[in-house]
Amino acid sequence: MAQVFDAPDGDRARRPPRAAWRDFLRVIGRDPREVMTYLARRHGPFVRTRLPMHIYFVSGPAHIEEVLVKQAARFRKDRVSRMLSRAIGEGLVVSEGELWRRQRRLMQPAFHQGEVRSYGAVMVDLAAEAIASWRAGEARNVHEEMMALTLNIVAKLLFGADLAADAREIGQTISALMEDFSGELGLGALTPLGRLPRPRTWRIRRNVRRLDRIVYRIISERRRAGQAGHDLLALLLRARDEDGSRMTDQQLRDETLTLFVAGHETTALALTYALYLLATHPREQDALAAELEGVLAGRRPEVGDLERLKLTEAVLLEAMRLYPPVWGIGRQALVDVEIGGYRIPRGSSLFMSQWVVHRDPALFEDPESFRPTRWTSGAQSLPRFAYFPFGGGPRICIGNRFAMMEAVLILATVAQRFRLQWQADHPIVPLPSITLRPQGGVWVKTEPRS
Repeated sequence: MAQVFDAPDGDRARRPPRAAWRDFLRVIGRDPREVMTYLARRHGPFVRTRLPMHIYFVSGPAHIEEVLVKQAARFRKDRVSRMLSRAIGEGLVVSEGELWRRQRRLMQPAFHQGEVRSYGAVMVDLAAEAIASWRAGEARNVHEEMMALTLNIVAKLLFGADLAADAREIGQTISALMEDFSGELGLGALTPLGRLPRPRTWRIRRNVRRLDRIVYRIISERRRAGQAGHDLLALLLRARDEDGSRMTDQQLRDETLTLFVAGHETTALALTYALYLLATHPREQDALAAELEGVLAGRRPEVGDLERLKLTEAVLLEAMRLYPPVWGIGRQALVDVEIGGYRIPRGSSLFMSQWVVHRDPALFEDPESFRPTRWTSGAQSLPRFAYFPFGGGPRICIGNRFAMMEAVLILATVAQRFRLQWQADHPIVPLPSITLRPQGGVWVKTEPRS
């Protein structure tokens, strides 16, 4: 039972149920997704722990809406998210307050619907080029393939000109940084020991310097050449705030790296898991192929087809339900706050896991099953934050429409050309770090469609 106590202002507020040490003994050494799922199913949608600070695990849609939307101003990003500033600076993902509001205003025009739709042809061209070398009976690591493809797309749309070598180096460096940050999370996020110098710390600093050298050079060259063009960097260079000010080189650098991370990794993961699920569900794969044949009749997909590719979109929505690329969101309370009748002390950390909520049997029928058709009928009856792969509230992903359009067009391009069969000798092992990467990749066999 939740404990009741006297709040400082004299009212009566409740403390959420607290997980006992025996709860953790049951799940010690397990995947953090299993731990949070166990705690949510045992104690309900709001549970507190002490490890070594106050951490609250929140899995109720109404409580999540309170944190991300209704009382968003009373929270800031959590410690883990703020650690990313060591690599990507004060970009939209980690910046706070007036700096975040200013940067959001400056970047918003680049993601208006009309601007986003103009990117579609580039996405399809690069997707078709990427799979042109696929052959019958080959085993392909689709995670590696999708990471390379989305990197090419974001580089082309961000820089415009042919900077393939720079884009590859940026992508490889960011990938190395993400792996090192994943190793930092346990120690670095929770204890002062994480700030001590270690080999991983020096690698992070070296790779950040490497990124700075490349990105600042590109920005300098573009400033000297002028601001013409319709790529994202040109739009950011031209962007003016209400007072006429523009982004500094530092801000351009931070937002460029943020776009690389957000526009590359998460979309690649959504596609990777969608292709894996199709490869393991032949009936759903055949239904998708039938939709593509009916809508496209053998031609390449176009932006104008998006409204009719309902099942294609549903496959991706269902893949992000089962395997959310961003599997958890953290916040830290700036003041004492009350959520759902529970008093949360200032400084407390709250963690909301898409993995836990998206698989809640109270919200989704047969939650462990891959059923894309659940999104073609009935999804509108879900509570608002029963499904939130892009976050929510003021800090919802600015590129969510960009990402969905890209993912639908790429999935249509691949599924139209190839039938996939999962390689069972390469089991899928999702690794919950900053994102939900599949350890060892996702291997499928490719068979061209006639």
